[in-house]
Amino acid sequence: MKTIYLMRHGKSTWEYAVSDRDRPLKERGIQDAHIVGETLSKLQLPIDAAFSSPANRALHTAIIALKELDFSLHKFQISNDLYDFSGESVLQFIKELNNDLNSVFIFGHNHAFTEIANSLGSQFIDNVPTAGFVQLSFDVEHWKTITKGKTERTLVPKYLKK
Repeated sequence: MKTIYLMRHGKSTWEYAVSDRDRPLKERGIQDAHIVGETLSKLQLPIDAAFSSPANRALHTAIIALKELDFSLHKFQISNDLYDFSGESVLQFIKELNNDLNSVFIFGHNHAFTEIANSLGSQFIDNVPTAGFVQLSFDVEHWKTITKGKTERTLVPKYLKK
């Protein structure tokens, strides 16, 4: 069994004259990453490794969420392949994962994550929102053989707020 946890970066800002990769999170993005991370920590999900796009907003979201999960950053890596908006590079990245890993957490971007969730999952998702989370499972032994799996869980920050 293989499991993918996808989390889109939190809400970012356009108010600074920086490159797309360097755009920071807004305060709401930071708060939403904490809320989703706290919720996930209660689920005690098994996570063998975590990966993030190198974009500031994705990386910051990853650090916040992984800290909430008390996840060891020794098992965390940044991959340029995850700075993808179509989903093609993300899918290729997933299919090339080491088969010793059974559950991986990936932080990145839309439209890639909505495309991955819909092409590999069992439930249509109109849009993975900022700081949104999707869990997909696959009844396979090798990452390269994943096709259609099951959408196990989705979390949307605005529905988690009290």
